[in-house]
Amino acid sequence: MRRSSDAVREQQDVEDWLRAVGGRVYANAERVPLESVADWSMDPATGAIGHRTGGFFRIEGLSVYMPGAVVPRWDQPIINQPEVGILGILAKEIDGVLHFLMQAKDEPGNRDGVQLAPTVQATRSNFTRVHQGRPVPYLEYFTDTAPHHVIADVRQSEHGAWTLRKRNRNMVVQVGDDAEVESRDGFRWMTAGQVHAMLAVDDVVNMDARTVLACLPFHRAELAGRLPEVPDDFTAALVRSYTREGVHATGDILSWITDLRSETDVRLERTALSGLARWHVGADRITHETGRFFDVVGVKVEASGREVRGWSQPMIETRRPGLVAFLVTRIDGVLHLLVNLRVEPGLLDVAELAPTVQCTPGNYDCLPAAARPVFLDEVLGAPPDRIRADVMLSDEGGRFLASMHRHLVVETDERFDHPGFRWMTLRQFAELLTHSHYVNVQARSLLACVNALLLGPVR
Repeated sequence: MRRSSDAVREQQDVEDWLRAVGGRVYANAERVPLESVADWSMDPATGAIGHRTGGFFRIEGLSVYMPGAVVPRWDQPIINQPEVGILGILAKEIDGVLHFLMQAKDEPGNRDGVQLAPTVQATRSNFTRVHQGRPVPYLEYFTDTAPHHVIADVRQSEHGAWTLRKRNRNMVVQVGDDAEVESRDGFRWMTAGQVHAMLAVDDVVNMDARTVLACLPFHRAELAGRLPEVPDDFTAALVRSYTREGVHATGDILSWITDLRSETDVRLERTALSGLARWHVGADRITHETGRFFDVVGVKVEASGREVRGWSQPMIETRRPGLVAFLVTRIDGVLHLLVNLRVEPGLLDVAELAPTVQCTPGNYDCLPAAARPVFLDEVLGAPPDRIRADVMLSDEGGRFLASMHRHLVVETDERFDHPGFRWMTLRQFAELLTHSHYVNVQARSLLACVNALLLGPVR
Protein backbone atom coordinates (compact mmCIF):
# COMPACT_ATOMS: atom_id res chain seq x y z
CA MET A 1 0.00 0.00 0.00
CA ARG A 2 1.20 3.51 -0.79
CA ARG A 3 0.59 6.58 1.30
CA SER A 4 -1.32 9.36 -0.42
CA SER A 5 0.43 12.69 -0.97
CA ASP A 6 -1.87 14.25 1.66
CA ALA A 7 -0.78 11.64 4.22
CA VAL A 8 2.89 12.27 3.44
CA ARG A 9 2.39 16.00 3.93
CA GLU A 10 0.55 15.41 7.22
CA GLN A 11 3.38 13.20 8.49
CA GLN A 12 5.95 15.81 7.51
CA ASP A 13 3.89 18.49 9.27
CA VAL A 14 3.87 16.48 12.50
CA GLU A 15 7.62 15.84 12.29
CA ASP A 16 8.25 19.55 11.67
CA TRP A 17 6.13 20.41 14.72
CA LEU A 18 8.04 17.93 16.90
CA ARG A 19 11.35 19.43 15.76
CA ALA A 20 10.08 22.94 16.48
CA VAL A 21 8.95 21.98 19.99
CA GLY A 22 12.21 20.10 20.49
CA GLY A 23 14.05 23.36 19.92
CA ARG A 24 12.66 24.75 23.17
CA VAL A 25 11.65 21.66 25.18
CA TYR A 26 14.37 19.28 26.29
CA ALA A 27 15.47 16.87 29.02
CA ASN A 28 19.21 16.42 28.65
CA ALA A 29 20.77 13.61 30.70
CA GLU A 30 24.42 13.71 31.77
CA ARG A 31 25.97 10.54 33.18
CA VAL A 32 27.11 10.78 36.79
CA PRO A 33 28.48 8.09 39.12
CA LEU A 34 25.64 6.13 40.67
CA GLU A 35 26.95 6.70 44.18
CA SER A 36 26.80 10.51 43.76
CA VAL A 37 23.25 10.90 42.34
CA ALA A 38 21.85 13.94 44.19
CA ASP A 39 18.94 13.25 46.59
CA TRP A 40 19.28 9.46 46.15
CA SER A 41 21.13 7.08 48.46
CA MET A 42 21.40 3.45 49.46
CA ASP A 43 19.37 2.56 52.55
CA PRO A 44 21.75 0.84 55.04
CA ALA A 45 18.86 -1.26 56.41
CA THR A 46 17.42 -2.59 53.11
CA GLY A 47 20.30 -2.11 50.71
CA ALA A 48 17.95 -0.38 48.22
CA ILE A 49 18.51 2.93 46.41
CA GLY A 50 15.73 5.44 47.13
CA HIS A 51 14.87 9.14 46.96
CA ARG A 52 15.21 11.29 50.08
CA THR A 53 11.43 11.99 50.06
CA GLY A 54 10.48 8.32 49.87
CA GLY A 55 8.61 9.08 46.61
CA PHE A 56 9.16 8.22 42.97
CA PHE A 57 10.72 4.70 42.93
CA ARG A 58 13.41 2.50 44.48
CA ILE A 59 16.05 0.27 42.93
CA GLU A 60 15.96 -2.98 44.90
CA GLY A 61 17.60 -6.38 44.74
CA LEU A 62 15.44 -9.38 43.87
CA SER A 63 16.15 -13.11 44.06
CA VAL A 64 13.87 -15.16 41.79
CA TYR A 65 13.10 -18.88 42.02
CA MET A 66 10.86 -20.58 39.43
CA PRO A 67 10.91 -24.35 39.98
CA GLY A 68 10.87 -26.24 36.70
CA ALA A 69 11.83 -23.27 34.51
CA VAL A 70 14.73 -23.53 32.06
CA VAL A 71 16.57 -20.99 34.23
CA PRO A 72 15.09 -21.71 37.68
CA ARG A 73 17.10 -19.20 39.75
CA TRP A 74 18.62 -15.80 39.23
CA ASP A 75 19.26 -12.47 40.97
CA GLN A 76 18.72 -9.01 39.55
CA PRO A 77 18.13 -5.35 40.37
CA ILE A 78 14.53 -4.23 39.81
CA ILE A 79 12.53 -0.99 39.93
CA ASN A 80 9.96 -0.91 42.73
CA GLN A 81 7.39 1.85 42.17
CA PRO A 82 4.19 0.79 43.95
CA GLU A 83 2.27 3.99 43.14
CA VAL A 84 -0.15 3.98 40.19
CA GLY A 85 0.42 6.72 37.62
CA ILE A 86 -1.94 8.16 35.01
CA LEU A 87 -1.43 7.78 31.26
CA GLY A 88 -4.29 9.67 29.68
CA ILE A 89 -5.24 10.80 26.18
CA LEU A 90 -7.90 13.49 25.81
CA ALA A 91 -10.23 12.96 22.83
CA LYS A 92 -12.70 15.20 21.01
CA GLU A 93 -14.72 15.09 17.82
CA ILE A 94 -13.75 17.97 15.54
CA ASP A 95 -15.85 18.31 12.38
CA GLY A 96 -17.13 14.77 12.99
CA VAL A 97 -13.62 13.25 13.17
CA LEU A 98 -12.13 11.83 16.38
CA HIS A 99 -9.03 13.75 17.45
CA PHE A 100 -6.53 13.11 20.24
CA LEU A 101 -4.66 15.80 22.16
CA MET A 102 -1.05 14.64 21.96
CA GLN A 103 1.92 16.07 23.81
CA ALA A 104 5.42 16.66 22.45
CA LYS A 105 7.48 15.41 25.39
CA ASP A 106 11.14 14.82 26.00
CA GLU A 107 12.36 12.36 28.62
CA PRO A 108 15.92 11.93 29.88
CA GLY A 109 16.07 8.40 28.49
CA ASN A 110 14.87 9.30 24.98
CA ARG A 111 17.47 8.59 22.34
CA ASP A 112 16.39 11.29 19.89
CA GLY A 113 14.65 13.93 21.99
CA VAL A 114 10.97 14.87 21.75
CA GLN A 115 8.36 12.18 21.11
CA LEU A 116 4.57 12.01 20.81
CA ALA A 117 3.23 11.32 24.29
CA PRO A 118 -0.21 11.10 25.93
CA THR A 119 -1.96 14.29 27.06
CA VAL A 120 -1.08 13.33 30.63
CA GLN A 121 1.88 11.11 31.52
CA ALA A 122 2.52 11.35 35.24
CA THR A 123 3.39 9.21 38.23
CA ARG A 124 1.52 9.80 41.47
CA SER A 125 4.64 11.51 42.84
CA ASN A 126 4.50 13.87 39.82
CA PHE A 127 0.84 14.80 39.98
CA THR A 128 0.84 15.13 43.78
CA ARG A 129 3.86 17.43 43.24
CA VAL A 130 6.38 15.68 45.48
CA HIS A 131 8.98 17.52 43.36
CA GLN A 132 7.29 20.86 44.32
CA GLY A 133 7.09 21.75 40.65
CA ARG A 134 4.30 23.11 38.45
CA PRO A 135 0.92 21.30 38.18
CA VAL A 136 0.48 18.69 35.41
CA PRO A 137 -1.50 20.24 32.50
CA TYR A 138 -4.94 18.75 31.74
CA LEU A 139 -4.81 16.46 34.79
CA GLU A 140 -8.31 17.54 35.87
CA TYR A 141 -9.92 15.77 32.90
CA PHE A 142 -8.63 12.43 34.20
CA THR A 143 -9.13 12.90 37.94
CA ASP A 144 -12.76 14.05 37.51
CA THR A 145 -14.30 12.22 34.55
CA ALA A 146 -17.96 12.73 35.53
CA PRO A 147 -18.61 15.57 33.04
CA HIS A 148 -17.05 13.61 30.16
CA HIS A 149 -17.32 10.32 28.25
CA VAL A 150 -14.82 7.67 29.29
CA ILE A 151 -13.75 5.57 26.29
CA ALA A 152 -11.12 3.53 28.14
CA ASP A 153 -10.07 3.33 31.79
CA VAL A 154 -8.03 0.33 32.94
CA ARG A 155 -4.94 -0.40 35.03
CA GLN A 156 -2.19 -2.11 33.07
CA SER A 157 1.22 -3.53 33.95
CA GLU A 158 4.63 -2.30 32.88
CA HIS A 159 7.81 -4.28 32.10
CA GLY A 160 7.58 -7.46 34.17
CA ALA A 161 11.31 -8.13 33.85
CA TRP A 162 12.47 -4.68 35.02
CA THR A 163 9.72 -3.36 37.31
CA LEU A 164 8.09 -4.97 40.34
CA ARG A 165 4.29 -5.01 40.05
CA LYS A 166 4.29 -1.57 38.44
CA ARG A 167 0.91 -0.44 37.10
CA ASN A 168 -0.47 2.63 35.37
CA ARG A 169 -4.03 3.78 34.81
CA ASN A 170 -4.51 3.89 31.02
CA MET A 171 -7.30 6.31 30.10
CA VAL A 172 -8.99 7.83 27.04
CA VAL A 173 -11.49 10.54 27.97
CA GLN A 174 -13.67 12.27 25.38
CA VAL A 175 -14.96 15.79 26.00
CA GLY A 176 -18.14 17.11 24.42
CA ASP A 177 -18.08 18.53 20.90
CA ASP A 178 -18.81 22.01 22.24
CA ALA A 179 -16.16 21.85 24.98
CA GLU A 180 -13.46 24.51 24.73
CA VAL A 181 -10.10 22.83 25.36
CA GLU A 182 -7.14 25.10 24.80
CA SER A 183 -4.23 23.50 22.97
CA ARG A 184 -1.31 24.71 25.06
CA ASP A 185 2.23 25.10 23.84
CA GLY A 186 3.69 21.65 23.23
CA PHE A 187 0.28 20.03 22.65
CA ARG A 188 -1.54 19.36 19.39
CA TRP A 189 -4.88 17.90 18.26
CA MET A 190 -4.30 15.01 15.85
CA THR A 191 -6.71 12.60 14.18
CA ALA A 192 -6.60 8.93 15.16
CA GLY A 193 -5.21 8.21 11.69
CA GLN A 194 -2.44 10.80 12.03
CA VAL A 195 -1.33 9.44 15.40
CA HIS A 196 -1.31 5.83 14.22
CA ALA A 197 0.50 6.78 11.00
CA MET A 198 3.42 8.03 13.10
CA LEU A 199 3.84 4.49 14.46
CA ALA A 200 5.46 3.59 11.15
CA VAL A 201 8.28 6.07 11.89
CA ASP A 202 11.19 5.02 14.09
CA ASP A 203 11.21 6.37 17.65
CA VAL A 204 8.44 8.98 17.35
CA VAL A 205 5.48 7.64 19.40
CA ASN A 206 6.54 6.93 22.97
CA MET A 207 5.76 3.79 24.93
CA ASP A 208 3.16 5.43 27.16
CA ALA A 209 1.19 6.65 24.15
CA ARG A 210 1.37 3.21 22.55
CA THR A 211 -0.01 1.40 25.59
CA VAL A 212 -2.97 3.82 25.82
CA LEU A 213 -3.70 3.57 22.09
CA ALA A 214 -3.74 -0.23 22.38
CA CYS A 215 -6.56 0.04 24.94
CA LEU A 216 -8.94 1.75 22.50
CA PRO A 217 -12.01 -0.54 22.32
CA PHE A 218 -12.48 -0.80 18.56
CA HIS A 219 -14.73 -3.82 19.09
CA ARG A 220 -17.39 -1.58 20.67
CA ALA A 221 -20.12 0.14 18.67
CA GLU A 222 -18.87 3.62 19.59
CA LEU A 223 -15.59 3.04 17.73
CA ALA A 224 -16.29 0.07 15.46
CA GLY A 225 -17.88 2.37 12.89
CA ARG A 226 -14.56 4.16 12.51
CA LEU A 227 -12.87 1.13 10.98
CA PRO A 228 -12.25 1.94 7.31
CA GLU A 229 -13.40 -0.10 4.36
CA VAL A 230 -10.28 -1.31 2.58
CA PRO A 231 -9.93 -3.21 -0.66
CA ASP A 232 -6.92 -5.55 -0.35
CA ASP A 233 -7.03 -8.99 1.26
CA PHE A 234 -4.68 -8.35 4.18
CA THR A 235 -6.42 -5.23 5.48
CA ALA A 236 -9.81 -6.87 4.92
CA ALA A 237 -8.62 -9.73 7.15
CA LEU A 238 -7.57 -7.06 9.69
CA VAL A 239 -11.06 -5.53 9.70
CA ARG A 240 -12.63 -8.94 10.26
CA SER A 241 -10.19 -9.53 13.15
CA TYR A 242 -11.79 -6.62 15.04
CA THR A 243 -15.23 -8.21 14.79
CA ARG A 244 -14.71 -11.99 15.10
CA GLU A 245 -14.03 -14.55 17.79
CA GLY A 246 -10.88 -16.57 17.17
CA VAL A 247 -10.24 -20.28 16.64
CA HIS A 248 -9.77 -20.45 20.42
CA ALA A 249 -12.83 -19.10 22.23
CA THR A 250 -12.14 -16.27 24.67
CA GLY A 251 -13.43 -18.41 27.54
CA ASP A 252 -10.89 -21.09 26.67
CA ILE A 253 -8.10 -18.51 26.57
CA LEU A 254 -9.12 -17.22 30.01
CA SER A 255 -9.05 -20.79 31.38
CA TRP A 256 -5.62 -21.31 29.81
CA ILE A 257 -4.33 -18.16 31.55
CA THR A 258 -5.90 -19.13 34.89
CA ASP A 259 -4.49 -22.67 34.70
CA LEU A 260 -0.94 -21.43 34.17
CA ARG A 261 -1.23 -18.78 36.87
CA SER A 262 -2.55 -21.38 39.32
CA GLU A 263 0.06 -24.01 38.54
CA THR A 264 3.19 -21.83 38.25
CA ASP A 265 5.27 -21.26 41.35
CA VAL A 266 7.16 -17.96 41.34
CA ARG A 267 9.06 -17.19 44.55
CA LEU A 268 10.51 -13.73 45.08
CA GLU A 269 12.79 -12.55 47.85
CA ARG A 270 13.89 -8.95 48.34
CA THR A 271 17.60 -8.68 48.97
CA ALA A 272 20.28 -6.00 49.25
CA LEU A 273 21.76 -4.86 45.95
CA SER A 274 25.22 -5.67 47.32
CA GLY A 275 24.18 -9.27 47.87
CA LEU A 276 23.01 -10.07 44.31
CA ALA A 277 24.77 -13.09 42.84
CA ARG A 278 26.75 -12.31 39.65
CA TRP A 279 26.09 -8.57 39.89
CA HIS A 280 28.74 -5.99 40.75
CA VAL A 281 27.78 -2.83 42.64
CA GLY A 282 30.36 -0.16 41.84
CA ALA A 283 30.65 3.55 42.40
CA ASP A 284 29.78 4.20 38.76
CA ARG A 285 27.06 1.60 38.06
CA ILE A 286 25.53 -1.78 38.87
CA THR A 287 26.38 -4.32 36.18
CA HIS A 288 26.15 -8.07 35.48
CA GLU A 289 29.42 -9.98 35.44
CA THR A 290 28.86 -11.08 31.82
CA GLY A 291 28.32 -7.52 30.59
CA ARG A 292 24.86 -8.52 29.32
CA PHE A 293 21.25 -7.75 30.27
CA PHE A 294 21.27 -4.20 31.70
CA ASP A 295 23.07 -1.77 33.99
CA VAL A 296 21.80 0.61 36.66
CA VAL A 297 23.39 4.00 36.06
CA GLY A 298 23.07 7.56 37.38
CA VAL A 299 22.08 10.67 35.43
CA LYS A 300 21.80 14.39 36.11
CA VAL A 301 19.01 16.02 34.09
CA GLU A 302 18.59 19.58 32.89
CA ALA A 303 15.12 20.23 31.49
CA SER A 304 12.92 22.87 29.90
CA GLY A 305 9.16 22.76 29.50
CA ARG A 306 8.77 20.39 32.46
CA GLU A 307 7.22 20.71 35.93
CA VAL A 308 10.78 21.12 37.31
CA ARG A 309 13.93 22.35 35.57
CA GLY A 310 16.38 19.78 36.85
CA TRP A 311 16.82 16.62 38.89
CA SER A 312 19.01 13.55 39.27
CA GLN A 313 18.02 9.88 39.28
CA PRO A 314 19.09 6.27 38.69
CA MET A 315 18.09 4.70 35.35
CA ILE A 316 18.18 1.27 33.76
CA GLU A 317 20.40 1.14 30.69
CA THR A 318 20.00 -1.88 28.42
CA ARG A 319 23.08 -3.32 26.76
CA ARG A 320 21.48 -4.30 23.43
CA PRO A 321 18.28 -3.53 21.52
CA GLY A 322 15.43 -5.96 22.08
CA LEU A 323 12.90 -7.58 19.75
CA VAL A 324 9.14 -7.96 20.01
CA ALA A 325 7.27 -9.70 17.19
CA PHE A 326 3.89 -11.12 16.29
CA LEU A 327 3.48 -13.93 13.82
CA VAL A 328 0.10 -13.44 12.14
CA THR A 329 -1.90 -15.63 9.81
CA ARG A 330 -5.29 -15.65 8.12
CA ILE A 331 -7.71 -18.31 9.31
CA ASP A 332 -10.95 -18.42 7.31
CA GLY A 333 -10.19 -14.90 6.10
CA VAL A 334 -9.72 -13.51 9.63
CA LEU A 335 -6.32 -12.28 10.80
CA HIS A 336 -5.08 -14.09 13.94
CA LEU A 337 -2.06 -13.19 16.08
CA LEU A 338 0.07 -15.86 17.76
CA VAL A 339 0.47 -15.00 21.45
CA ASN A 340 2.69 -16.44 24.15
CA LEU A 341 1.58 -16.74 27.79
CA ARG A 342 4.70 -15.40 29.49
CA VAL A 343 5.75 -15.63 33.14
CA GLU A 344 7.76 -12.68 34.46
CA PRO A 345 8.84 -12.01 38.05
CA GLY A 346 7.58 -8.43 38.20
CA LEU A 347 4.01 -9.14 37.07
CA LEU A 348 1.26 -8.79 39.64
CA ASP A 349 -0.41 -12.10 38.71
CA VAL A 350 2.37 -14.42 37.46
CA ALA A 351 1.80 -14.32 33.68
CA GLU A 352 0.32 -12.16 30.93
CA LEU A 353 -0.21 -12.51 27.18
CA ALA A 354 2.94 -11.50 25.31
CA PRO A 355 4.08 -11.25 21.68
CA THR A 356 5.07 -14.39 19.81
CA VAL A 357 8.70 -13.40 20.43
CA GLN A 358 9.87 -11.08 23.20
CA CYS A 359 13.59 -11.11 23.83
CA THR A 360 17.00 -9.52 23.52
CA PRO A 361 18.64 -11.91 21.03
CA GLY A 362 22.19 -11.03 22.11
CA ASN A 363 21.60 -12.32 25.65
CA TYR A 364 21.03 -15.96 24.70
CA ASP A 365 24.66 -16.89 24.10
CA CYS A 366 25.09 -17.08 27.89
CA LEU A 367 21.82 -18.92 28.59
CA PRO A 368 20.85 -22.58 28.11
CA ALA A 369 19.90 -23.49 24.53
CA ALA A 370 16.40 -24.42 25.72
CA ALA A 371 15.83 -20.80 26.76
CA ARG A 372 16.02 -19.57 23.15
CA PRO A 373 12.60 -18.27 22.04
CA VAL A 374 10.66 -20.88 20.08
CA PHE A 375 9.81 -18.78 17.02
CA LEU A 376 12.84 -16.48 16.94
CA ASP A 377 14.26 -18.03 13.77
CA GLU A 378 10.90 -17.78 11.95
CA VAL A 379 10.74 -14.08 12.78
CA LEU A 380 14.35 -13.17 12.00
CA GLY A 381 14.38 -15.27 8.84
CA ALA A 382 11.15 -13.86 7.38
CA PRO A 383 11.45 -12.72 3.74
CA PRO A 384 10.79 -9.00 3.18
CA ASP A 385 7.49 -9.61 1.39
CA ARG A 386 6.07 -11.25 4.56
CA ILE A 387 6.93 -8.36 6.90
CA ARG A 388 3.87 -6.20 7.54
CA ALA A 389 5.48 -3.81 10.06
CA ASP A 390 9.09 -3.17 11.06
CA VAL A 391 9.92 -0.18 13.28
CA MET A 392 12.33 0.67 16.11
CA LEU A 393 10.52 2.11 19.13
CA SER A 394 11.80 3.17 22.54
CA ASP A 395 10.87 2.05 26.02
CA GLU A 396 9.65 4.50 28.64
CA GLY A 397 12.21 7.31 28.80
CA GLY A 398 11.62 8.29 32.41
CA ARG A 399 13.38 5.23 33.81
CA PHE A 400 15.06 3.49 30.85
CA LEU A 401 18.06 5.08 29.16
CA ALA A 402 18.09 4.79 25.34
CA SER A 403 16.30 1.43 25.53
CA MET A 404 14.91 0.32 22.16
CA HIS A 405 12.93 -2.62 20.79
CA ARG A 406 12.49 -3.61 17.17
CA HIS A 407 8.74 -4.11 16.56
CA LEU A 408 7.97 -6.71 13.88
CA VAL A 409 4.73 -8.09 12.44
CA VAL A 410 5.36 -11.07 10.18
CA GLU A 411 2.69 -12.89 8.19
CA THR A 412 2.99 -16.65 7.84
CA ASP A 413 0.96 -19.33 6.09
CA GLU A 414 1.76 -21.78 8.88
CA ARG A 415 -0.84 -22.44 11.57
CA PHE A 416 1.58 -23.24 14.37
CA ASP A 417 0.37 -25.33 17.30
CA HIS A 418 2.78 -25.18 20.22
CA PRO A 419 2.36 -25.40 24.01
CA GLY A 420 2.36 -21.96 25.59
CA PHE A 421 0.94 -20.28 22.47
CA ARG A 422 -2.56 -19.53 21.15
CA TRP A 423 -4.01 -17.79 18.10
CA MET A 424 -6.18 -14.75 18.91
CA THR A 425 -8.09 -12.08 16.98
CA LEU A 426 -7.91 -8.34 17.59
CA ARG A 427 -11.46 -8.42 18.96
CA GLN A 428 -10.36 -10.87 21.65
CA PHE A 429 -7.41 -8.64 22.55
CA ALA A 430 -9.72 -5.63 22.72
CA GLU A 431 -12.06 -7.48 25.07
CA LEU A 432 -9.24 -8.52 27.40
CA LEU A 433 -7.79 -5.00 27.36
CA THR A 434 -10.93 -3.69 29.06
CA HIS A 435 -9.63 -5.63 32.10
CA SER A 436 -6.36 -5.33 34.00
CA HIS A 437 -3.29 -7.54 33.77
CA TYR A 438 -4.07 -9.79 30.82
CA VAL A 439 -1.87 -8.26 28.09
CA ASN A 440 1.70 -7.21 28.83
CA VAL A 441 3.23 -3.88 27.84
CA GLN A 442 5.28 -5.32 24.97
CA ALA A 443 2.17 -6.88 23.42
CA ARG A 444 0.24 -3.64 23.89
CA SER A 445 3.03 -1.67 22.21
CA LEU A 446 3.02 -4.08 19.28
CA LEU A 447 -0.80 -4.09 19.08
CA ALA A 448 -0.68 -0.34 18.54
CA CYS A 449 1.55 -1.05 15.51
CA VAL A 450 -0.93 -3.65 14.22
CA ASN A 451 -3.75 -1.12 14.60
CA ALA A 452 -1.63 1.36 12.66
CA LEU A 453 -1.68 -0.96 9.64
CA LEU A 454 -5.38 -0.21 9.41
CA LEU A 455 -5.96 3.14 11.09
CA GLY A 456 -3.07 5.13 9.64
CA PRO A 457 -3.94 7.18 6.54
CA VAL A 458 -2.90 4.67 3.89
CA ARG A 459 -4.40 4.40 0.43
